[in-house]
Amino acid sequence: MKRLTGHLNLKEMTLILLEERAKVFVQVSIHTLKPLDDGYVLASVADGLTLVNYCIVLQLLTTNRQKNGSNGWASPPGELFSLRGPNYFAKKSKVPAGDWLLNPAGVDWLRSNSKLDHVLSRPDNRVMAALRSSKTPEKSSKTFILAINLQVPGRDHHSAVFYFSSKVDEPINPTSLLYQFIHESDAFRDSRFKIVNKIVKGPWLVKTAVGNYSACLLGKALKCYYHRGPNYLEIDVDIGSSAIATAILRLALGCVTAVTVDMGFLVESQSEEELPERLFGAVRICQMEMSSATFVDSAMPSSKVLPMNSGGSENEDD
Repeated sequence: MKRLTGHLNLKEMTLILLEERAKVFVQVSIHTLKPLDDGYVLASVADGLTLVNYCIVLQLLTTNRQKNGSNGWASPPGELFSLRGPNYFAKKSKVPAGDWLLNPAGVDWLRSNSKLDHVLSRPDNRVMAALRSSKTPEKSSKTFILAINLQVPGRDHHSAVFYFSSKVDEPINPTSLLYQFIHESDAFRDSRFKIVNKIVKGPWLVKTAVGNYSACLLGKALKCYYHRGPNYLEIDVDIGSSAIATAILRLALGCVTAVTVDMGFLVESQSEEELPERLFGAVRICQMEMSSATFVDSAMPSSKVLPMNSGGSENEDD
């Protein structure tokens, strides 16, 4: 989210306990870290590559507790979310979600003079640029990115963009519901794209309006636009397409610096064969400051959508 100024010595990072997978992150070694531009570090962890934002590093240095962080993001464990279990259609039972299908790969909090669409095609997108400039192209070329762009209406347009990446040497299972979601039609995606959210911390008024824990088919409640590239899928969620969602959002934005919210994303299971449900990713937004958004020029032309290995041919959006 907000870019930090100053220099963070990588040797200091050996002192940071990036918490165990069950809590947020895993511990990494100085030798596995690669500094990138724009406030990120590329960390090689046990089950793949993940982009770690300096914001979260600083929070762990100063608080070591994600609940007490502010104006940043973290990755809440799947156990905090209840999803449809193996016996859901018979007994309506839900179970803890378990591990995510994809790795967290970063969060951008952006501001622009008009709505930002298809951010992954922008030449200044930091996640795609990091993959293109990787020193291990044979691995990065196999990485699939799924990005969710929550478009916030207002005098200034904002976008909260959540990035998730496939795990290294573990391609997305071609028999999985997530694989089907990536390759199916927009109509199928609209009928399955689901969010589960929980207010971790916030005023009573916000908890009452949003609910402590709720689930929603975003593809049905809001207009969603899907951009498919050779190695990514971006979902642009237009919050302004719903008067109710806009009203709730305005209420939440009025006290946003006091709100911490967990959001989990998944493809809804609609038959017994598709159970149990699995999160493909989750994010915790901690007491965000509107003023911390990075300004980007919406008029910047998008780059051509090309495969990451330069030998490929052009591939247009679906």
